[in-house]
Amino acid sequence: MSAVQELSKAKHLNWSTVPVEHPAEGIERQMVVGQQMMICRFRFAPLLVTPEHRHPHEQMSMVVSGRVRFFVEGEERIVSPGDVLHFPSNCLHGATMMDEEVVLIDIFTPLREDFLSPRYPTK
Repeated sequence: MSAVQELSKAKHLNWSTVPVEHPAEGIERQMVVGQQMMICRFRFAPLLVTPEHRHPHEQMSMVVSGRVRFFVEGEERIVSPGDVLHFPSNCLHGATMMDEEVVLIDIFTPLREDFLSPRYPTK
């Protein structure tokens, strides 16, 4: 089974069945990939920093657990469980995890091809 779960037809999955990747120190990622969108569950170590960046993908992020200091187009926002952020295409954003582990759910459209390994093609 690959680290990417692709949905070319309707399916029902549980996160416990989706393989975990470790794209960088202190980061765990699970991905379910559809034809034009994807959902990722991330687990971040305390105090981990994701540098400010932008991408052409529209993104929504929901905090499941922990607290995060987001930087969005130069503004600082502290978010907590239940909070949802929307990042339009090319919006500058980055984050610093607070003093506890953080779990985020991110939804992207179109697909983040940079997240997809050549070993796990989407087509």
